[in-house]
Amino acid sequence: MLIGAVADDITGATDLCLMLSRSGLKTRQVIGLPGPQMDLSGADAVVVALKSRTIPAADAVEMSLQAAKALRAAGAQRLMFKYCSTFDSTDEGNIGPVTEALMEFTGATLTIACPAFPATGRTVYKGHLFVGDRLLSESPLKDHPLTPMRDPDLVRVLGRQTALKVGSIDVTTIRQGEAALRKALEAARAAGTRIVVTDTIDESDLMTLGAACAEMPLITGGSGIGLGLAAALRDQSDAHSAPDRMPAPEGRCAILAGSCSVATRGQIAAAQAAGLPSRALDVEALTEGRQSADEIADWAIAQPADSTPLIYSSADPAQLSKIQSRLGRDASGALVEDTLAAVAERLRDAGFTRMLIAGGETSGAVTTALGVRLLDIGPEIDPGVPWTMSLSGPRLALALKSGNFGAEDFFLKAWDLLEPEAEHV
Repeated sequence: MLIGAVADDITGATDLCLMLSRSGLKTRQVIGLPGPQMDLSGADAVVVALKSRTIPAADAVEMSLQAAKALRAAGAQRLMFKYCSTFDSTDEGNIGPVTEALMEFTGATLTIACPAFPATGRTVYKGHLFVGDRLLSESPLKDHPLTPMRDPDLVRVLGRQTALKVGSIDVTTIRQGEAALRKALEAARAAGTRIVVTDTIDESDLMTLGAACAEMPLITGGSGIGLGLAAALRDQSDAHSAPDRMPAPEGRCAILAGSCSVATRGQIAAAQAAGLPSRALDVEALTEGRQSADEIADWAIAQPADSTPLIYSSADPAQLSKIQSRLGRDASGALVEDTLAAVAERLRDAGFTRMLIAGGETSGAVTTALGVRLLDIGPEIDPGVPWTMSLSGPRLALALKSGNFGAEDFFLKAWDLLEPEAEHV
């Protein structure tokens, strides 16, 4: 296994799997900690998807170490810690504490922090994270319900999460090439720096970083650095081509959206404008028993068999703030996740075999409820989001989308990449 990755949420793991697969590495995604009987052999890369982004830091550290130990036992030559391209975390963590723990586990004396993913507009310049042409602190991520990101200076953000010395390397050095970058990294190590935030403006920077850092025992960052790392290691694998389409089991389609991001809200609006039947979760009604998972599932099942029902809970920031003030942030989020997970179980039992799930927390709850533990990676729908096929539990085609990813027509065009299994040769 060339790469063993620990990801802090499910959609981020899927995003990384796509980058590795697209680069020619045979890749598998594990949901949750790998069990002792799970066969991880035969893959160039294995990505373990945890639900550790917003849990207490000590729990995230313990869970991440368990995943790292399982990957190392399965033969991983190097480890990667994958987190969001918008560095989603609080001042308590979890990026800093998990990085510290994995550095100690691997014996790494230096690692990089490279969240950038230029294909989706996430870039780092002078150590500051941008979303499109806006600083992170001026983007919609400043109002994230769980990890509001109001400081774009990643050295400063990471410095509040770890006692390790944090430094940076700017794009001028990276553009001088692999040798210059290696020299700068060694200088940082000699100066006592343990974590280096790396500027990244475009994909060429990722390629340089991947080549210079491929032999580090631990690399941290977003899926973009996975692209550079895979390119550097591709010659060591039996390269394969990512598929353009994916055979999927016959059955009905559904969309479950639990993200409140601007991107997902735009995708919901576009799907509604195109005539997709839709039903909103009402958190207050759920708490009072006026709405239930069974009632929502019954509505979806009653829609025409050739339609794609959309079930969503994507409130705007003002509505979300009111809900959270009444119920509490964690309680309201758990209620939505549990409801959508229960709906997904009912839909699976009613013959829905193709599901698009929006939101990292929602994806985690749904895949757990469906009993899906191992995924194969299919074609790319939009940057960062592929179709996947379950290799354990029920046979399902699943698209697990980060709330922030995907074009406005994502909910409409994704289905064109699936074909009946009987037609696949």
